[in-house]
Amino acid sequence: MYVKEVMVQNQVGLHARPATFFIQKANEFKSSIWVEKEERRVNAKSLLGVLSLGIVGGTNIKVIADGADEEAAVESLIKLVQSGFAE
Repeated sequence: MYVKEVMVQNQVGLHARPATFFIQKANEFKSSIWVEKEERRVNAKSLLGVLSLGIVGGTNIKVIADGADEEAAVESLIKLVQSGFAE
């Protein structure tokens, strides 16, 4: 299992468009991937799950992966979040 924390950079957070990019990136990997905000953990490959967390700009989230490509998955998703989703 590989875990890393990141602060969401873009002001609006993970609303529909950035969340879609996040999920598409997560689905490129074989590992099971979750996003955790405070005490809630959801499947990072589920749009409804990610949106249900209500992640806004300035929020710290954890990206957690477990599987063959767990480290690459987490690093790739962290990089995407840090880029601000090109907004």
